[in-house]
Amino acid sequence: MTPYHKFTEDLARAVSEAKKLPLGGHKPAPRPDLAFDAPRVLIFSPHPDDECIIGGLALRLMRESRMNIINVAVTQGSNPTRQAARFEELENACHYLGFGLAATGTNGLEKINPKTRAENPAHWSECVSVIVRLLTEHQPRAILFPHDADWNSTHIGTHHLVMDALKRMPVEFECYAVETEFWGQMSTPNLMVEITPADLADLLAALSFHVGEVKRNPYHALVPAWMMDNVRRAEVVGGQGTAAPDFTFATNYRLRKWSQGRITNVFAGGKFLSKAHDAGELFNER
Repeated sequence: MTPYHKFTEDLARAVSEAKKLPLGGHKPAPRPDLAFDAPRVLIFSPHPDDECIIGGLALRLMRESRMNIINVAVTQGSNPTRQAARFEELENACHYLGFGLAATGTNGLEKINPKTRAENPAHWSECVSVIVRLLTEHQPRAILFPHDADWNSTHIGTHHLVMDALKRMPVEFECYAVETEFWGQMSTPNLMVEITPADLADLLAALSFHVGEVKRNPYHALVPAWMMDNVRRAEVVGGQGTAAPDFTFATNYRLRKWSQGRITNVFAGGKFLSKAHDAGELFNER
């Protein structure tokens, strides 16, 4: 036996115990008072639960920069018998975190994937119009949505749905575009955001409200390990040879800006946003 045997055994025990923790039913987390005209941030979530998994930056923007976070339920899953229940679970998760929630339809949008985009342009165009309406209504300071190689077909479809909607917006429309990853890692992330244990605990508590999903597969207990692995990828974010920041948990993103009808870089290289800095500083880049 070495100290590392105890380390790995303690980790395995902690994950096993986490799978037995209560699901949902938690009192809402503390939330800041937001100004009526607080800048808005839209999270375009392919499925209910994505807002919790990739929402670390959004949570920090709300808590540190007093931004109004609104999750857009792009779909409510592919199982018709679960769509209403999944939306109710999503409402509870967003309420716990203090996020707003916008629906895209009675049961969400359907068939959001590259195949539909290629083979059913009429349906795709109607879905893009829904996203254009939301962008026009909310005029967000920033948006979060999956990158174009996030493996899952609905995640990839949501990327193209949002990009196609941006291309329909008036040329003067602009916002920061934050691409997210979960199923498939980005080859060129440029932003690593530190997530504190307290914020991660709130994200997991919110994720536990997705009771039907985590009962089927207790993936919520593995999200901390995923965030630890994100820290390992520091050189992918900052460049080969970059020293890893002293983070335990992090989420990786690609931050750019939509302006004048196209996507543009806002800084060179990669950035590491520690807990010591206000997340809203990211949107002061030009």
